[in-house]
Amino acid sequence: MAAPSAPAPAVPTADPGSGRLTGLTARLPWRTLLAALGGLAMMLAFPSAGILPLAVLGPAALTVAAHRVRVRFGVWLGLVTGLAFFVPLLSWTGVYVGSFPWLALAVVQSLYLALLGGATALATRLPGWPVWVAALWVAQEALRGRAPFGGFPWGRLGLSQTDGPLLSLAAYGGVPLVSFAVALLGALLAGAVLVGRRAPRTAAVRLAAAGAVLLIGATAWLPLAGPSLTTGGPTATVAVIQGDVPRAGLDFNAQRRAVLDNHVQRTLELADAVEAGEQPQPDLVIWPENSSDIDPYTNDDAAAQIDRAATAIGVPVLVGAVVDGPGRSISNTAIVWDPDEGPGETYVKRHPVPFGEYIPYRSFFRLFSDQVDLVRRDFAAGDDVGLLDVGGTQLGDLICFEVVYDGLVHDVAGAGMLVVQTNNATFGYTDESEQQLAISRLRAVEHGRTVAIAATSGISAIVAPDGSVVRSSELFTPDVFVEEIAQRGSRTLATRLGSAPEWALTAVGLGALAVAVRRNRAAR
Repeated sequence: MAAPSAPAPAVPTADPGSGRLTGLTARLPWRTLLAALGGLAMMLAFPSAGILPLAVLGPAALTVAAHRVRVRFGVWLGLVTGLAFFVPLLSWTGVYVGSFPWLALAVVQSLYLALLGGATALATRLPGWPVWVAALWVAQEALRGRAPFGGFPWGRLGLSQTDGPLLSLAAYGGVPLVSFAVALLGALLAGAVLVGRRAPRTAAVRLAAAGAVLLIGATAWLPLAGPSLTTGGPTATVAVIQGDVPRAGLDFNAQRRAVLDNHVQRTLELADAVEAGEQPQPDLVIWPENSSDIDPYTNDDAAAQIDRAATAIGVPVLVGAVVDGPGRSISNTAIVWDPDEGPGETYVKRHPVPFGEYIPYRSFFRLFSDQVDLVRRDFAAGDDVGLLDVGGTQLGDLICFEVVYDGLVHDVAGAGMLVVQTNNATFGYTDESEQQLAISRLRAVEHGRTVAIAATSGISAIVAPDGSVVRSSELFTPDVFVEEIAQRGSRTLATRLGSAPEWALTAVGLGALAVAVRRNRAAR
């Protein structure tokens, strides 16, 4: 009886369409490294590095790495990309509360890119896959911006493009269209790399298509409004106050009277400058979020100080206050404070930040970290849209992180200008303020509106409708801006379409994924 023969050694098989080895030993190390480098490159496209073209390398690297691999390997590669991207990008979230919340948030966000990696592995088996891959990036961002707890759409591809030809696309399809364009450029570049010398004509076509995307973006600037703050409607003179805080960190809340006094003092100084003819008389004054963490409805002294400032400047002041109620909760509230009538219209923040302003399932998450109890009272969510009449000027008000949520911004985009009241003192000298400013620049182009940012400790800014920064402050430095700003009535295509481009691109991506899944099952 013949002895059984030894099994033949495993031989890596060819990756269809790429000419590369797909055996685990041959593919996993370099693909993992490529995915990690792509995530790091993508992170460097965001502030503070702000090397905008590097955003394209994120989807390019993940696409090359996950091209036609098994789905589980695609999931791994997407996770690697996500961790390399989100861990450094979101480092500001842990500056005063420790590494656990920061790393937990980064891992959760990376899971969405893990799903994208698996979907990319399937989609790249279809003809025309660069388009489907780009649409899947939009689908991933749409999901990440909605779940869980209302989502966290920070770090979307489109939010990196604060300059250059792709920024103009925000006026036609919002941030989702800009993200699609960035991902499509990356996928087309990946497609050219994958065929390489084997199919130079195909590579040339894909590179030409990438050039066409850039050309479309550059051409799309032509019908858009120019950078002027004063054209497009009747003007209002707007003053932005950055009062500063005694020191950075979580304990700024313990200095709440000092913070209020700082904003009162800056407003009194502005009133003196107006009287001396050194500054124009404003029509309204904007204070930031948390400029009065003492409830002026229940504290007579706080109310008297705000009234003193409003009376001195002689126009309404939009105050960011923390108000008791409803019930055991508190409310992050914008109050229109008239010099004659006192507090009037209000807007309550509609999207409090989970784990920052309220703790969902507090008893459960306390098992992982007692830091949840730093949030002693949960903030309640408001119901009404932030459209406020401040001295005859209609403002679309957003409070802090609300500027990153497409739907909340769209709800107030019909106002003559947008206002972002924010408090970044709890993030210290980190990139958070610059990243938030970048988001406001996208919003200005998306809706054709000037955006006034009032920050407690910086960065306060005036952003023109073309996304350019007209005025900006330094971190932890008192500052005052007074600018004449047109109250625009026109609407961009993105404003008219709302979320339709995002849903359409998501449907395209998911439809392609469904076809890929069906084909894969049939092949097996």
